[in-house]
Amino acid sequence: MRIELVRAGRDPVDLAREFEPSAQAIRNWVASADRQEDRREVKPAPAEAGLNATEREELARLRRENKQLRQERDILSRAAAWFARG
Repeated sequence: MRIELVRAGRDPVDLAREFEPSAQAIRNWVASADRQEDRREVKPAPAEAGLNATEREELARLRRENKQLRQERDILSRAAAWFARG
């Protein structure tokens, strides 16, 4: 809920006064939610500083694909274990 309030324009400092957690905790929650939802603006990491926009986009696409493949591998691994027990 606080994440939506920040996205709607409320200041994390004001929300911290109102709801108790620190403003930094609220900022961290928003950043984490943005990353999980792929909403965060792409800021190049130090290792990516030398990449152009096309290369950064490709790197982001490959990271998303890698994440998807890991999830699929984990699902298949669990399924194989389930069938081996049965």
